[in-house]
Amino acid sequence: MQTKSLLSFLALASVPLASAGNGNGNGHDKGSGKSCSHKGLDWYAKKAGLKYFGAATDSPGQRERAGLESAYPKYDEIMWKSGEFGQTTPTNGQKWLFTEPTQGTFNFTEGDIVVSLAHQHHKLLRCHALVWHSQLAPWVEAGTWTKDELRSVIVSHITNVMTHYKGQCYAWDVVNEAFNEDGTYRESVFSTVLGGDEFIQLAFETASKLDPQAKLYYNDYNLESPSAKTEAVRKLVRQLQNKKIKIDGVGLQAHLTAESRPTLDEHVAAIKGFAELGVEVALTELDVRLEMPANATNLAQQKEAYKNAVGACVQVDGCIGVTIWDFYDPFSWVPAVFPGEGAALLWFDDFSRHPAYEGVVEALTNKTQGYNGKGPRGVKRWVA
Repeated sequence: MQTKSLLSFLALASVPLASAGNGNGNGHDKGSGKSCSHKGLDWYAKKAGLKYFGAATDSPGQRERAGLESAYPKYDEIMWKSGEFGQTTPTNGQKWLFTEPTQGTFNFTEGDIVVSLAHQHHKLLRCHALVWHSQLAPWVEAGTWTKDELRSVIVSHITNVMTHYKGQCYAWDVVNEAFNEDGTYRESVFSTVLGGDEFIQLAFETASKLDPQAKLYYNDYNLESPSAKTEAVRKLVRQLQNKKIKIDGVGLQAHLTAESRPTLDEHVAAIKGFAELGVEVALTELDVRLEMPANATNLAQQKEAYKNAVGACVQVDGCIGVTIWDFYDPFSWVPAVFPGEGAALLWFDDFSRHPAYEGVVEALTNKTQGYNGKGPRGVKRWVA
């Protein structure tokens, strides 16, 4: 999640209350007049050759800050029982701030709630995130570390967290958001003390020893179209590969804006650029925010943005799955971080669906422009 996401977590109480009336997760799209097929997005994704279509979620204890307890039953029905999602990621509970709030004292309560629900409902689990400059425990940032001390801190943290969750995570976001937009390393306690190359290599080396079955990802935002940042991440992947350090995937967070969305071709080019290095690619935190209020124009733009992103993933063999960053607008991080923007997900406050839901279904059923009769994995066109 982007740098300001801690603010969104702390400010959840300011998110407007849901109007949890008679809206229904299997109802008509708000503003579209269309009724969607209800097999579930994960079903469509797997028919299209992907491993999963998922949604991140928080523990109920964290969601209580939004004051939306009355919405929980419907939310939980869609999240866990509807068949819409085959995968989840704990939005906050596995981050450093929560797992090691004071040095050497570990607390897995929040992460364990989501992990337990994922296993109970047979959802694939992506785990997030081990080393990140944001939502970092204050003691890490405040410390005056020698190189050896900070190396020890990183190794201890990764060791304890990954050992606790060993065997439960399909993938881990090992390092999150280490680059600036120009491709230089972001300034953080990790890059300042150790240098970008060293702390990232240390994190991946450590992670690779602790859970050999887990896929290890580098995860970042603004990787959805070719840029200096995408080239820097490609260089990082090659560096790790050349040093024989395990890296299995690159996560494209895909926090997008409806009014200035990447094109389908830009998405495809970025995904291909990583996939050709032999690593998996996934859209890990997809949402598309609007300038509020939502209206027919920006909802149509949002639909196109979702359609382009998901359609590109389906077209490129190396792209294995899509996770939206929660699915229910009142639980989105966006309004607290970007005042005047919101409605970034696929379900409105009343649990009716955005027109963008149809855009995702279209992308997953080979209706996105760019298909020529077969899907990327040799799957012929099919009709739901």
